[in-house]
Amino acid sequence: MAAIFVFALAAIIFWAIFEQAGSTIQLFGDQLTRTEIFGFKFPSAWFQSVNSIWVITLSPIFAWIWIKLGDRAPSSPMKFTIGLFFLATSFLLMVPAARLTASGLVSPFWIVGVFFLQTLGELCLSPVGLSTLTKLAPGNLVGLVMGVWFLAAALGNKLAGVLSGEFTATDATALAAFFQKQVIWVGVATVALFLLVPWVKKLMGEVK
Repeated sequence: MAAIFVFALAAIIFWAIFEQAGSTIQLFGDQLTRTEIFGFKFPSAWFQSVNSIWVITLSPIFAWIWIKLGDRAPSSPMKFTIGLFFLATSFLLMVPAARLTASGLVSPFWIVGVFFLQTLGELCLSPVGLSTLTKLAPGNLVGLVMGVWFLAAALGNKLAGVLSGEFTATDATALAAFFQKQVIWVGVATVALFLLVPWVKKLMGEVK
């Protein structure tokens, strides 16, 4: 149960950043990004499809990698750590993008890159979390533990809404600081979880 608590806490942090896709990232795409590629104009709402495209594209690759690695694959807590790392790098990418808005609208490929990194993190954490918590849960508490997992996602969504309230499209310096601050917090969480990996693996016992 202690391992479950660590995974749930990491999930809250992850979703608090990831679920800003429909708020912070969408506002950035709508107000500060050129909505055209090679002369083709598109509505800013199309940015919300980028994550889905990456999931469809990358899921088979991830499945192949985990199968290919077999017993050499990273442990579940290490996969969570990798997920948080990619999440931090996604908002780190937004720091220079935010600074460039001082000179005008930026390329849509910044957002494509953000969603690529976030999807890498999502595929390391989301399906792994569901599987791992099911295995860790005592036989008579599987439903409760699944509820804890989705409660973590709900709390992450709530935090995402709170954090996105600080978004500004009128001050490039403040916007860069907004992204940078979140990178630091997620970076600290990533390092902390990395240091806890051996302990969490011990708590998990025979569960891989």
